[in-house]
Amino acid sequence: MMGMLSPARIRAALTVVVLALGLSACGINNVPTYEERAKSAWSEVQNQYQRRADLIPNLVETVKGFAQQEREVLTQVTEARARATQVQVDASTVTDPEKFRQFQEAQNQLSGALGRLLATVERYPELKSNANFLALQSQLEGTENRIAVARRDYIEAVRVYNTELRTIPGRWIAAIVYPDAKTMETFTSTPGSDRPPQVQF
Repeated sequence: MMGMLSPARIRAALTVVVLALGLSACGINNVPTYEERAKSAWSEVQNQYQRRADLIPNLVETVKGFAQQEREVLTQVTEARARATQVQVDASTVTDPEKFRQFQEAQNQLSGALGRLLATVERYPELKSNANFLALQSQLEGTENRIAVARRDYIEAVRVYNTELRTIPGRWIAAIVYPDAKTMETFTSTPGSDRPPQVQF
């Protein structure tokens, strides 16, 4: 009958299944699995930085309405935002140390400019009580917290992935099966990076 398999074919099929299970048990899929987790975590970092960048124009306009004399600080924030949004590092280039450094530096400059802008608000009680400003401040504070969480998750995902590439048997598996796999860059500590910018007044 055509539906019947020969014993030789059954043995061959079982051998393939056993080999596949053996290979998956020895971690052959760890490298791409960990790489995809790290890329996914990186996407979340980018999403949160983009969310912050999207809030800044409204924040600048709101502050400008009450504190036009703070033109220098407002300009610094606007320029820092422009630089931060121009420097892009996507999931395929997180293995490039120089591009990653440029991205982190641009985001740090934006954080610093934003911190200076928010510090100037202390001089404007009417701005501090403005409903639009308070809503933006709350959104910005939440976004800074989400950035910190996303960065932490990314750092952990990259640690797992890079460790797999540097230790045995992952190192051997990557050399044979995934020769293009490269370690990924992670954030370096900067003064004050252990906490989000202070935006409460």
